[in-house]
Amino acid sequence: MSGHSKWANIKNKKEKADSQRGKIFTKIGREIAVAVKSGGPNPDANAKLRDIIAKAKAANIPNDNIERSIKKAAGDGDTANYESLMYEGYGAAGVAIIVEALTDNRNRTAGDMRHLFDKHGGNLGQTGSVGFMFDRKGVIVIEKNDKISEDDLMMLALDAGADDFSAEDECYEILTAPENFSAVREKLESEKLELAEAEIKYVPQNYVHVEEEVAAKLTRLIDALEDNDDVQNVWTNWDEE
Repeated sequence: MSGHSKWANIKNKKEKADSQRGKIFTKIGREIAVAVKSGGPNPDANAKLRDIIAKAKAANIPNDNIERSIKKAAGDGDTANYESLMYEGYGAAGVAIIVEALTDNRNRTAGDMRHLFDKHGGNLGQTGSVGFMFDRKGVIVIEKNDKISEDDLMMLALDAGADDFSAEDECYEILTAPENFSAVREKLESEKLELAEAEIKYVPQNYVHVEEEVAAKLTRLIDALEDNDDVQNVWTNWDEE
């Protein structure tokens, strides 16, 4: 497998996350709240919560913040009822975009999404308009280090149930089926391996290359979407390299 991992993009996202730490905390805190309300505050008994905690740790969110979010959601501190929504559309040059939102007001969020796509040269599509271009996958990224060899890591991941393994310039990428993600992630964590990324996401089947001017438009649209309080994740098939 090759082409799925964009380590430069991951580093760019981490740099952006560093500059928007508060917003990242808020978004993941919202995911924690939804997971706690649906499955309880005990990670040992709530697989979804365990996965989100792993995502939070990969985003360098301190354990204290994670614990506070869980306790808040388990009590009466957060009474909002969030609804998970998916939006699909196109950016400049026909780049496919999937937006995942958690909202307590679907009319507000739908209006915001339509406005942002229109403002930045895209258009919001119907459900299913671009989803067929992506596969739902568990994605785990580990930076190369001296703790484990490539062969040992590959065997560890595949034995735990991973579908695919690839070595990029600066990292290893492991892909799983969504239902096997937790088991693979937990096996890697049990070996004290630090995960640079760990989440279930939409992986493009193919990537689209665009010109510099189009890339600038796409960047503005994606930034605007990610800055929206209701948006949790944005996935595209744009090859940013």
